[in-house]
Amino acid sequence: GMDLLAKQLGRSSGSVEISMRQEAIQEFIDNIESTFHFRAGLQNHEPQQLEILKQKVEVEMPEQLRFIQNKTLRLYTKLVPFLSIALLIAAIIYGGILWQVFGLCFLFNISMTFIYRAGVFGIYKGFGKSANMFNSLADTVKWTKSIKWKSSYITKLFGNESDNLSLSIEIKELSNIVGALDAGLNFLLAPVLRGFLLWDFKCAIRLDNWHKKSAQSLVAALETISHFEELISFATMAHNEPGWSFPQIKEEFHLQAEEMGHPLIPEHLRVANSFRFGASPTTDIVTGSNMAGKSTFLRTLGINMVLAFAGGPVCAKNLTLSIFSLVSYMRIKDSLNDQTSTFKAELNRLKMILDTTAKDPKALVLIDEMLRGTNSKDKYLGSKVFIEKLISQRTPALFATHDLQLSEMEVDHTAEVRNYHFDIQLSGGEMNFDYKLKQGPCKTFNAALLLKEIGLELN
Repeated sequence: GMDLLAKQLGRSSGSVEISMRQEAIQEFIDNIESTFHFRAGLQNHEPQQLEILKQKVEVEMPEQLRFIQNKTLRLYTKLVPFLSIALLIAAIIYGGILWQVFGLCFLFNISMTFIYRAGVFGIYKGFGKSANMFNSLADTVKWTKSIKWKSSYITKLFGNESDNLSLSIEIKELSNIVGALDAGLNFLLAPVLRGFLLWDFKCAIRLDNWHKKSAQSLVAALETISHFEELISFATMAHNEPGWSFPQIKEEFHLQAEEMGHPLIPEHLRVANSFRFGASPTTDIVTGSNMAGKSTFLRTLGINMVLAFAGGPVCAKNLTLSIFSLVSYMRIKDSLNDQTSTFKAELNRLKMILDTTAKDPKALVLIDEMLRGTNSKDKYLGSKVFIEKLISQRTPALFATHDLQLSEMEVDHTAEVRNYHFDIQLSGGEMNFDYKLKQGPCKTFNAALLLKEIGLELN
C-alpha cells in the first residue's frame, strides 16, 4: 500500500480518473468506522508483509513444490495411510515378522522427509506458522462484501460479492493447510504423522492443489488490498482534516486557489494564501525578504497540486485547476560521487526543465532561487533569458527570487510577467512576518537586520 501510494503521488491522473478516485475516497469517508476496522485488521501484518506474501505465492511456491510433482511420489503418499493401517492391523493380529515389516515401513516413511528435505523444509520456511495471518487476510477480503459499494472505481477493484466470498473461503482453506503443516513441527506428533501418513507430503499435495486453483486469485486480492490501503490513506486524511476540500478539475487552462496552506504545517501555525492564474499562462515572479515565505509558498502550491492530481483532498478552502505536469527546481545540490558542482547540477536541472517544457504543453514550472552557484551578474542574466524562454513557450511558472532586477521584466512583458512578494513589518527594530502573498515587487528587506543579530553591521 505504501509503495502504491508513493507511485500514485508521483503520477498525474486524467480528469476522469481523478473524479472517480474522489468519488471512491468520499465513499470510504462515508463508511469511515467500517474503514477504520479494516485498517485495524491490516495492522496485524508487518509493513511489506503482503508484498512479501505475494512474492512467495507467485514466485517461490512453485519452486518449493516442484518435488511433489513426481507422480510416483504423489501416488505413494496417497496409499501410505492405507498401507500403514493395514500393516499395523496385520502385525497386531498375526505378529511375528509383520512387526518388522511395519517398523521398516515406518522408518522408510520418516526417512522420506530427509530424502526430500530441501523441498519439505522450503515449504516450512516459506509458510510455516502463517495460519493466523491467512485467517486475518481471509477476514479482510470477506469484509469487502459487507458494504454495497457504489463508486465505479471501487467496484472495478473488488469485483462482485460472490467472487469475494469464494476467495475468502479459498484463503481460509490455505490457512487450514498451513495449520496442518504446522502440526508437523510438533515434537511429539511429528514422528507419528510422518511415519504413518507422510504428513509433510500430504500437506505439500494439498498446497500444490490449492496453488493451481487459487494462487492467481490470491495475488489479485493482495494487489486489490494494496489499492484499498492507498485510497484509505486519502480518506483518513480527509476525515482528520475536515477543513480541507476536494479540488475541481477543469479541462481548459486554469488555476485558482482560495485560502491554500501547506499540508505539513500544523493548523495553528499555518498561514493560508489565495492565488490564481489569469486566462493565459504567465511567469509570476515572487520576491521577498529572507524567511518571509517564498519557498514555502511554492511548496504549498506544489504539494497541493500533487494531492489534487492523485484524487485526494487538498489543504485549501477551494482549489480549481486544470491538469498540469509539475516540474520543479528546488534544493539543487552538488555531488562528490558524480563529480558535479552546484552550478553544473543547476545547469543539468535547467536542461531537463527546458526539454520537458518544450515537449509538454501542460507543464507548470516551480523555481526557487535558480543559479545560486554563480556570480550575481550571470545569475541575473541567466535567470532573465530563462524566463524569456518560458514566455516564448507560453509555459506558466512561479519564480521565487531575491533578485529584484527580475521584477523589472514586467515593464517589457506586461501581459506575460506578474510580480508578487512576501514582506516584513518593522516595529522598533523588530521583524514581524505575516507570510501573506501580496501583489507587486518587494519593498522591504531584512538581510541587514539579520546580519546585525549575529554581530555584523553594514555601513
